[in-house]
Amino acid sequence: MNYAMQISASGALTSMYRQDVLTNNLANVNTVGFKPYTPVARQRDPVRAEDGLWHLPSNELLEALGAGTHLADNRISFRQGPVEQTGNPLDVAVNGDGFLTVGDMHDGEPVVRLTRDGRMTLNAGGTLVMSTTGQPVLDVGGNPIQIAPGAGPVQIDAAGRVTQNNEAVAQLGFADVGDRQRLTKLGDSLFALDGPQPLLPAGGRLVQGAVEGSAVNEIDAIMGVTNAASAAQRNLEMIQRFDQLMDRAINGLGRVG
Repeated sequence: MNYAMQISASGALTSMYRQDVLTNNLANVNTVGFKPYTPVARQRDPVRAEDGLWHLPSNELLEALGAGTHLADNRISFRQGPVEQTGNPLDVAVNGDGFLTVGDMHDGEPVVRLTRDGRMTLNAGGTLVMSTTGQPVLDVGGNPIQIAPGAGPVQIDAAGRVTQNNEAVAQLGFADVGDRQRLTKLGDSLFALDGPQPLLPAGGRLVQGAVEGSAVNEIDAIMGVTNAASAAQRNLEMIQRFDQLMDRAINGLGRVG
């Protein structure tokens, strides 16, 4: 009985966690450049394996039943979001592989962050910054980009080359990494590099006057939340039934004795 309750409890916890992750994805269905998490679960190892007690005799029947599910590390889905026109010449959509580079501070030291949110504007000093956070957008050398306000139209080509009045100004830092699953989400559609990981040339292209919409599929997310909630409820009902059976067994044995 206890083993069955353990399996149901594990299933309930896993389903509730999936529900939380998918609900967060659904809440970001309109967030520019958002990349959803994919919740991952794996089959639990037998108890004696988890506890490192391989020398103990096994219960083949219980091990054949399995030990339920167990949470694993989430994976970030980097599938392409829709390219949506904005009409703002400073906006760029990342179409394909790659990220824009953004300046940030960590423990008092300058660091590089990555983003797919291409909403940009000029601050009072003429520095190209993210519209959402005001952080400087960096060039290929890791430096902030200066554009003269009101000095003429700005063009940004597919490789990120920035020109104003047909004169070269800078080139946007447009890069990729070898293992995207080592990136850490920070909020505001920013990603942090997890440990030393060199920046590689991006394989995608930039589209001026547009942004990349959220990569969340709204219908799939709604169905996922609903299915996870149903699975959690079924597991909780099983726990309740096992508890009732244990109560009846204990009380029945007590009366017989």
